Amino acid sequence: MLTHTTSRVLEPSDLDAALAVLGREPVANAFVTSRVQVAGLDPWRLGGEMWGWYESGMLTSLCYAGANLVPICATPRAVRAFADRARRAGRRCSSIVGPAEPTSQLWRLLEPHWGPARDVRAHQPLMVTDRMPADITPDPYVRRVRKDEMETILPACVAMFTEEVGVSPLAGDGGLLYQARVAELVGTGRSFARLDDHGRVVFKAEIGAATRDACQIQGVWVAPEYRGMGVAAPGMAAVLRYALADVAPVVSLYVNDFNTPARRTYRRVGFQEVGAFMSVLF
Repeated sequence: MLTHTTSRVLEPSDLDAALAVLGREPVANAFVTSRVQVAGLDPWRLGGEMWGWYESGMLTSLCYAGANLVPICATPRAVRAFADRARRAGRRCSSIVGPAEPTSQLWRLLEPHWGPARDVRAHQPLMVTDRMPADITPDPYVRRVRKDEMETILPACVAMFTEEVGVSPLAGDGGLLYQARVAELVGTGRSFARLDDHGRVVFKAEIGAATRDACQIQGVWVAPEYRGMGVAAPGMAAVLRYALADVAPVVSLYVNDFNTPARRTYRRVGFQEVGAFMSVLF
């Protein structure tokens, strides 16, 4: 038993304690919780290390260190310890993302060593709902993407990612990891789209993270030629209906604060702001 203040890389035997920390904020932690519930804490299966911070022998804070660096329930002292560990290890992640306050503190400590960032999105509203909207009819043409439709949905996913992040997901490894992630979401029935009469994607979104307590919608995209035509709100309502019926009782998402049309759409569908995330992109 650890009896002092310290940080260390967690091991598979620490799973229950880690899940207890993650469970304190089920909405904010949905992304990491969903990975841990599937893969445990083995770094090879998890796709990264889980760092733990102990206060008086009790695990109180976490930090996922994989493709993303994600502080979880991180106190200021924990953030300092995680920043020191990250600095010594060197940058291996493509982003730092998480609740705005600890993520901002983490970036302030790492920026002298890892900066400059390609982009810093300091305030990304975290939005939540647990019910269907009363005045938006779900789009009846939004449905689950079939496994034989990968060639149809992938270009829309690439377009969304490039628009949102500013770089193509096909760079580096030729897009192998990204294509595998899209295929995973399609294969698990968490990819949704509306196609036009020519089989082209009009609207799409995914349920990217899912636990029994909460899930997270991501990758919302409307084809440019259909923007401003009232497609997004009914499409989101359709995905929300699937999410509440089949996945979790609470549905969340986070959005860039400068994306006024998207925020307006999400509010129309019933999402309410409950906090904020921050993303640092490299």
